[in-house]
Amino acid sequence: MTGARERLDDKRRTVEGALDAGLAGEDSVLLRAMRHAVLSGGKRFRPLLLLCSAERFDGGRGLELSFACGIELIHNYSLVHDDLPAMDDDDLRRGRPSVHKAFGESVAILAGDALLTLAFEVMAGAACPDGLAARKAEAMVLIARAAGLRGMLGGQALDIGFRPGNETEAAYEELTARKTGALIAAAAEAGAVLGGAPEGDRARFAAFGKTIGLAFQLRDDLDDAGQEDARAEFRPNEAAFLGAARSRAKLAGLLESALTGLEASGLLSEELRALALSLEPPG
Repeated sequence: MTGARERLDDKRRTVEGALDAGLAGEDSVLLRAMRHAVLSGGKRFRPLLLLCSAERFDGGRGLELSFACGIELIHNYSLVHDDLPAMDDDDLRRGRPSVHKAFGESVAILAGDALLTLAFEVMAGAACPDGLAARKAEAMVLIARAAGLRGMLGGQALDIGFRPGNETEAAYEELTARKTGALIAAAAEAGAVLGGAPEGDRARFAAFGKTIGLAFQLRDDLDDAGQEDARAEFRPNEAAFLGAARSRAKLAGLLESALTGLEASGLLSEELRALALSLEPPG
């Protein structure tokens, strides 16, 4: 597992370098805000998942890094907008002032819009090896769908409308599957698509990503449930709803299900295993 973690660190550094290069250019307040949003740490879970999924097949032959960066730019645009006063009204992100606190609300809105636009510019502009145009187009549609009405943005709308008294485990799972899980599932499936996976294997990676997406949010909720929130407004948190013991048991079950599904098909790499197990709660 140590070797797998080292390989993941190498991939993370490659993604960081590509993101840094993609956000280079003539200095402006907008570009500084975009860099502040993206180059401030973060797990890079989605791009690593895409790269590791593509690697299980023919690797995407150069397309996969652009798509990994694209999906990370989409994720970060969503965080910029989530932090706005009209949404979650968060002052901090990754231990630093959120973009609207550092640059103002109007610049933050533009920075989020610019990151989303740049994501599709990066993916669409990726040099396409002969014969891979269909894979490239299919992966872009898949990611766009996951980021939009039927995925992440639809999930954010559910989040805004989520109220105390409406809480059920099924409601939380629907919220998570769209707001957080859709883009994670798309990362796994898009990697398989770019790698030229057969239809059955593509479906297995989509299922893996969907389950890992549920686990990812539950792990975040477990971390957040133990922290006092000075604000009075309600925020959806499945771990707080289920309680720590049930949440830990559910998280363990999700991780086991995800790993077993790929392992049974001989598709589970040590890096994918390490990514999944990084979601285990401490202790």
